[in-house]
Amino acid sequence: MIIGAHSILYSRNAEADRAFLRDVLKLPHVDVGEGWLIFGLPPAEIAMHPADEGDTQALYLMCADIEAFAAAMARESLACTPRQNLGWGVLTELTLPSGAKVGVYEPRHARPKAVKVKGKKNKKAAKKAKDAAEKKSKKAKRAAKKEAPKKAQARPRKSVSK
Repeated sequence: MIIGAHSILYSRNAEADRAFLRDVLKLPHVDVGEGWLIFGLPPAEIAMHPADEGDTQALYLMCADIEAFAAAMARESLACTPRQNLGWGVLTELTLPSGAKVGVYEPRHARPKAVKVKGKKNKKAAKKAKDAAEKKSKKAKRAAKKEAPKKAQARPRKSVSK
């Protein structure tokens, strides 16, 4: 039923923040026209937290190693707040080029398996990828065959009876 989630970050400098997502975080993206980029994300998860008011949402990016992430951002001259170990994860906030902040954490909680989407498009994409891999394999085999030295053909020996 659900095939994904579309998160929206509002920015006072969307162009700079899009460039950050594209060039620094190197997220895959598509241009849907006039420089409007939509970025792909790794598998996501959603949690429901209790709140007095139910109209607040939050977005956190997750990483495998928070210290390595913070060091990579420092090399890009981007500020991260000091890391906080909160039990469920180690959290920092990253300041985007626009000045907006986004939470980034290294999860320490149990993680669900990613949902696998089934559908015509996925079957077509899988077939296309398989066909491309087969074509590449055949091309590599032809190239290897051309480069391989030709084996000397063994001549059958005649038996000589005494």
